[in-house]
Amino acid sequence: METFRQHTEQLEQDTLSRYASLSARSRGREHDYTPCQLRTNYQRDRDRIIHCKAFRRLKHKTQVFLAPEGDHYRTRLTHTLEVSQIGRTIARALRLNEDLTEACTLGHDLGHTPFGHAGEATLNQLVEGGFIHSRHSRRVVEVLENNGAGLNLTFEVRDGIENHRYHDVAGTLEGNIVKFADRFAYINHDIEDAIRGGIIREEDLPRDCVELLGRSKSERINNLILDLVRTSYDRPVIAQSDDFRAMTEKLHGFMFDAVYLNPKAKHEESKAKDMLAMVFRYFVSKPEKLPAFFRSMLDRFPIDRVVCDYVSSFTDRYCIKVFGDIFLPGEWSIY
Repeated sequence: METFRQHTEQLEQDTLSRYASLSARSRGREHDYTPCQLRTNYQRDRDRIIHCKAFRRLKHKTQVFLAPEGDHYRTRLTHTLEVSQIGRTIARALRLNEDLTEACTLGHDLGHTPFGHAGEATLNQLVEGGFIHSRHSRRVVEVLENNGAGLNLTFEVRDGIENHRYHDVAGTLEGNIVKFADRFAYINHDIEDAIRGGIIREEDLPRDCVELLGRSKSERINNLILDLVRTSYDRPVIAQSDDFRAMTEKLHGFMFDAVYLNPKAKHEESKAKDMLAMVFRYFVSKPEKLPAFFRSMLDRFPIDRVVCDYVSSFTDRYCIKVFGDIFLPGEWSIY
């Protein structure tokens, strides 16, 4: 008797592009798993990511601005949801596999550090072999989640998660959507947050970028998606047109100069970096202070990598708490 999953798999085969990744043809998982009667492989991966602890921690991890005052600034979680929405829109228009795209987008930043790219840069200097959040995101789903058992995701999802940086190349078209969805999202929501924070003004944006891409966040995102779909439709590649790629890169460069490296936006970063480095060195020198799960990993991995696994999992506020518990004197309690 056919399962509901098999009906969905047949729908994929009948309706998706010839270049789409069909869930029934996945390269599979590291460990055998009884197929679900309802969900395809990629639907199941999406659900496992959403329900994991690393995903929940994203709500308290910095996107760009450290400890912003206000409820409307992005966090790593809201960024992830915006990337997912953009990725699904692109995948649907191209008749590619939406579920695979969604799973990759939802998992792409699971390995990010506290304090955003400032935390990433700090750990990259401290751990042997370096630290890149995209690679660590794959390590999270393969090694660290589920008490060391990992999430047992399909190869295609793990590949899309790891290869989502702009110059990476994933093994599927759905995986290659992620880097564009990520870039379209963060450039435009960082513009909105930077304007709200008084870092830049709307009129500061390069005029030629605005004229081609659009004057508002929604216009720019819509036009970027539309150009990507037009350029990639029914082709074995995901790409922007030359004009849109040039203006996207110019706008990205403007954001680096005006926002990402702006002292006004980054004036607290040095404190965050110092704090994270001190916590890292403390646990390297005192591995017995690590939680039991991370101590159990010391037989398989070097101490600096295990400590990196631990501190990179911190939310911003938990890192501050751990720093305070280690380095700040406690209050006397007199009864």
